[in-house]
Amino acid sequence: MEHPKIIALYGSPRRKGNTATLLKKAVEGARDAGADVEEIVLRDLKLSPCLEIYGCLKAGDCAIKDDFQGVRDKILDAQGLMLASPVFFYAVSSHTKILMDRFQSLWVKKYWVEKTSPEQQTNTRKGLFISVGATKGKKLFDGILLTVKYFFDVLDMALWKSLLYRQLDFQDDVLKHPEYLDEAYETGKAFTSAIDS
Repeated sequence: MEHPKIIALYGSPRRKGNTATLLKKAVEGARDAGADVEEIVLRDLKLSPCLEIYGCLKAGDCAIKDDFQGVRDKILDAQGLMLASPVFFYAVSSHTKILMDRFQSLWVKKYWVEKTSPEQQTNTRKGLFISVGATKGKKLFDGILLTVKYFFDVLDMALWKSLLYRQLDFQDDVLKHPEYLDEAYETGKAFTSAIDS
């Protein structure tokens, strides 16, 4: 059987921050379970924000030509998506949000160009979300989870699971919690099994 294809998106401004460390463990688990995982660091890409020029109204394709098209095609070709972003003002990082906003072109393609109805939403693919925040707040992840859920919706993905960790702020804070790293690894393995079933 073919190895399940997964894209892992690193959304933190820090290359070796807490979310990156957790995502690396999830990727390791997925690979050990037989997945083909491609890792993409969003801060390394040349991505313009959405300029809302609605060039996508013609055929649903974003009119701004940069690294977005390559990432979009890889995500749409994968059976699963792992996304990691720290909390910034109760939302995702700016690197992550820029990518999400560019997928407005796919939303336009689905619902305006192809006139897909919400009832036709299939969510045949799965997404895993990993996030950390610095505070203990009860609502720390409320905003970010709404954003991620609706982002996955436009990709025909269900939010399969979220790993959310509080009180991690400075780089390497997560290393004080080996149980979090173990959970990320095991979740990567389970994610592979879930998308392969």
